[in-house]
Amino acid sequence: MSGMETHQIEREKLDLLEYGALRDGKPQSSNRRCYFQLQVYTECADTNKIVEAVSASGLESVVYRDVNDPRGVGLLFMNENPEIFVKEVRSLLTGPAFASLKQKPEMTMLGRTYALGREADLEDWLLNKFRRNALNPALPWAVWYPLRRKPEFAGLSREEQGKILGEHALLGRAYGEAGFVQDIRLSCYGIDARDNEFVIGLVGSELYPLSRIVQDMRKTQQTTLYLDRLGPFFVGRAVWQS
Repeated sequence: MSGMETHQIEREKLDLLEYGALRDGKPQSSNRRCYFQLQVYTECADTNKIVEAVSASGLESVVYRDVNDPRGVGLLFMNENPEIFVKEVRSLLTGPAFASLKQKPEMTMLGRTYALGREADLEDWLLNKFRRNALNPALPWAVWYPLRRKPEFAGLSREEQGKILGEHALLGRAYGEAGFVQDIRLSCYGIDARDNEFVIGLVGSELYPLSRIVQDMRKTQQTTLYLDRLGPFFVGRAVWQS
């Protein structure tokens, strides 16, 4: 067998699909994902000008006022095609509305949706669920942050990982079902400047529950034993959603 044939066989063995739960007795799989990017700026004296520019761009997006910076704004963009970030988003952010603003590159976050294999409606999970959360006018408050687990977590068996993640998920589900917090869970392996693994967005109608769930998550085994780093945190309130 030639080297080219061997390479072709190895390539065919690679599986880049996302998988969900069985639906009507049939397996779900998809090669589609949605990308989200948060850009943060300071030196913004007039948020309305930013809203006008972002609105006119036609991009699916959110504009936040930064709670911790009186001249700060956050911009969340989302799209299935990542090329939008180096074309339309780039064109917008290098335009006149942003000329006097100063970017905070340490706050930039980029992630993609992913599946765990238990999703009842895979396509909706990958493409729509988190967009609905981000664009819901009833959920204007947002806390965004990246995280990285310790390498030891990857060395655990699938069963051990599942137990640890299950504790974390159970707490998140309780907050969600009570109507306090909705989340946006993204993977950022290889596309984060600081080599983080996940980007998390927490959105809600009030700020306190977003702070409280982070506090409660500190008690889980994943956080106490297997979290390497967390943050920086961006805290904002939406003033415009597409």
